[in-house]
Amino acid sequence: MKKILSLVLTLAVAGTVTAPVKISVSAAANQANYNYGEALQKSLLFYELQRSGKLPNDKRDNWRGDSGMQDGQDSGLDLTGGWYDAGDHVKFNLPMSYSAAMLAWSLYESKDAYVKSGQLTYMMNDIKWANDYFVKCNPSPNVYYYQVGDGGTDHSWWGPAEVMQMNRPSYKLDINNPGSSVTAETAASLASAYVVLKDTDPDTAAVYLKHAKDLFNFADTAKSDKGYTAASGFYNSSSFYDDLSWAAVWLYLATNDSAYLNKAEAYVPNWGTEPQSSTLSYKWTQCWDDVHYGAQLMLAQITNKSIYKDSMERYLDYWTTGYNGEKVKYTPQGLAWLSDWGSLRYATTTAFLASVYAKWTGCTQSKTSIYLNFAKSQIDYALGSTGRSFVVGFGTSSPQHPHHRTAHSSWSDNISDPVNERHVLYGALVGGPGADDSYQDVISNYTNNEVACDYNAGYTGALAELYEDYGGDPIANFNAVEQKTNDEFYVEAGINASGTNFVEIKADINNKTGWPARVTDKLSFRYYIDLSEVIKAGYTADDITISTNYNQGATVSKPIAADKAKNLYYVLVDFSGTKIYPGGQSAYKKEVQFRMAAPSGVVWDNTNDFSFQGISSNSTVVKANNIPVYDAGVKVYGNEPSEGVVVKTAITSPQDGAVLDNTSVNTPIAIKADASVSAGSISKLEFFVNNAKVGEAVSAPYEYDWTPPQSSTKTDGIETYSITAKATDADGNSQISAPVTIKVKLPIKPAPAANISVQAFNGNTQNITNSIYPKLKITNNSTNAINLSDVNLRYYYTIDGEKSQSFWCDWATAGASNVTGSFVKMQSPTATADYYFQIGFTSSAGTLAPGQSTELTIRFAKSDWSNYTQTNDYSFDAKDTSYADSKLITSYVSGNLISGVEPS
Repeated sequence: MKKILSLVLTLAVAGTVTAPVKISVSAAANQANYNYGEALQKSLLFYELQRSGKLPNDKRDNWRGDSGMQDGQDSGLDLTGGWYDAGDHVKFNLPMSYSAAMLAWSLYESKDAYVKSGQLTYMMNDIKWANDYFVKCNPSPNVYYYQVGDGGTDHSWWGPAEVMQMNRPSYKLDINNPGSSVTAETAASLASAYVVLKDTDPDTAAVYLKHAKDLFNFADTAKSDKGYTAASGFYNSSSFYDDLSWAAVWLYLATNDSAYLNKAEAYVPNWGTEPQSSTLSYKWTQCWDDVHYGAQLMLAQITNKSIYKDSMERYLDYWTTGYNGEKVKYTPQGLAWLSDWGSLRYATTTAFLASVYAKWTGCTQSKTSIYLNFAKSQIDYALGSTGRSFVVGFGTSSPQHPHHRTAHSSWSDNISDPVNERHVLYGALVGGPGADDSYQDVISNYTNNEVACDYNAGYTGALAELYEDYGGDPIANFNAVEQKTNDEFYVEAGINASGTNFVEIKADINNKTGWPARVTDKLSFRYYIDLSEVIKAGYTADDITISTNYNQGATVSKPIAADKAKNLYYVLVDFSGTKIYPGGQSAYKKEVQFRMAAPSGVVWDNTNDFSFQGISSNSTVVKANNIPVYDAGVKVYGNEPSEGVVVKTAITSPQDGAVLDNTSVNTPIAIKADASVSAGSISKLEFFVNNAKVGEAVSAPYEYDWTPPQSSTKTDGIETYSITAKATDADGNSQISAPVTIKVKLPIKPAPAANISVQAFNGNTQNITNSIYPKLKITNNSTNAINLSDVNLRYYYTIDGEKSQSFWCDWATAGASNVTGSFVKMQSPTATADYYFQIGFTSSAGTLAPGQSTELTIRFAKSDWSNYTQTNDYSFDAKDTSYADSKLITSYVSGNLISGVEPS
């Protein structure tokens, strides 16, 4: 049975806060559209995946690890624990405590739902995880640490939480520098946690209540946010009076002390009002910065006063049928759309409050079904009523690219590498669509696609309400344990140089760990060699000279015996003491170039060395299966000679460096390869051109006729191709050959008939700016209509600090929703351009008739709104304030350069 606050204040004052039965809801009229039990289950798992600190042994995933383990050391405290805020790694206590309090409110309202669905333990654990951290943050009554991590520093790095290397300062409030908003919000979280845990875990709950009282007293005494500064630009608080009321209500429920209830009501006159009126604000909703909506709902239930009831219904009417002729905006497909940043967060949180209020006996009876139907419609929108889900890992067409560093798990500090997230962030509600239902499932689009603890908070509560009404089946023994999708450690190697008595190896050792990501300073690898010729000539392993040409932290040993009887030795390349971790280009891999030389006059054939097999014959490195890698002495990748089977393959035709002429007739090129295996047989041999598979052969002779494209976009008609072969034996052992590079002369594509020109000017001509603002006009100067979907423009610039970026089309003749954009890092940067922003059009943009022009206004910015310097940007023009011909913005039709000059 749900807990409902007493309608009558006198009963509460008399010493008992009762919980009368709330109205029952019939689900007969509307059937469940989605599995609300599964959605609830996954929403709670999301909070587990957001954990910071030392993770428990019973965690339900295999890709999160301990992180932030030095948090608080700068202050001499243990501030480990808590949740990471969103797709970043800062611990912002204002939204964190809001989220934890909302979860506790849901458990208070819907405990039966959590019991029946089997999610009670997980919900309680989520609530404890956050509140245990808040206790650490409050080492004495008037001291509170409200944030760990610097937002600017944190947002400048893109990698998994487990390998953070930046400083993570902790920020303190005290009596001289208070922060009433975050301190009161945390008091609300701790008090609400006490209310829902006191019966099952009274000792922990008692600790929470003590800290809740201390923090509320601190906030209430100070009534100031003077010291709350570190979150500026991320989570600014507009007022602390709503937080004080919210905390006081929860403390009243926890203690039954009417003094807290009196304080909660005393701050109501300080709540926000609608402009130029005394009416309590109702055109926004419950969120981390405004909790007066939740406070007034609970005060309505406690006191039954019309001021709170009227205000609640005014607010819910505005979100549903409208109030005073005004109503929140709705998208064409039915989302109540308040704001573009986290649009689903606002709608689903309002759905939770609507459900709680509608099921209270004090709700106006005629409005109950309206509010409940609204709540269901908003949750159903999030779960897929438009044809796509907005919850990661749930439903149809769910988001694949949430803006989340740890789920993406880049090893190179690059939002585009890898292309796809390595992990599924189950249960995360993404930000949501624009006002026209438009949505981009793109990792760099943090407006549509970031996730956050506060996004899921009200959404979780609404799911519990719907589960009560409609049911649903959670997945038995559900977890986020994944199969690994890449080798976490390996060596890439190539031949720098070789002679009759030496070989020089270039090798990169890689750490691309993700299950979980981890830092190691104990990596090593073994390069196995055969010294038969050296020993036959009367020398020993001690006569092999080892030298390094380039070294990023390794110690390279003299040859060590592996099997003296077979003259088998290895060189140990030991990176112990060198941190290697998936945290950036210079962090995840380290290079060493080492030469092994026999005495002068000895002919030493290195091609039969075990570790030589499969590596590149030039300095281009390839993954080397026969160079095993060890972490703290334990093999984590590769084959040792004792492990038996060795597969060999090599391209035999065409020759490396060959130039072939295919201009007159489209003649297939015969690709041939040799393959062998030390035991067993080759089962297949696959051929690849530029890393794309083009064919295979299942038996010798291993040949494939490959036909290159018929035309070239190069001015000389010459295209370069890299050809490799992969041999696989019957047991699945495989090896990739060294690449063969050829050049093919192809027919040149005729010049396109299209002819367009571009005029432009910059709407923002400041030298230093946080957004670039080109205005563009495209004119069709040809005699035929052009499909706009075939047209692309490129605006070249310098990024001035690598960050993820987003763009907005403010206006376009063809319709803003028909304009596309992408950010491309140039492979060959220049002094004035290392990126270009590519503008395109969807098929719905239509055609551009001869002589017709189309215009568009674009803005783009970095994720942290840091500045660009425009004066060194190739496409920037400060002198023109109206459309003028531009040669510095290039245009393309069907991939062909039509106008403008590319930077060089």
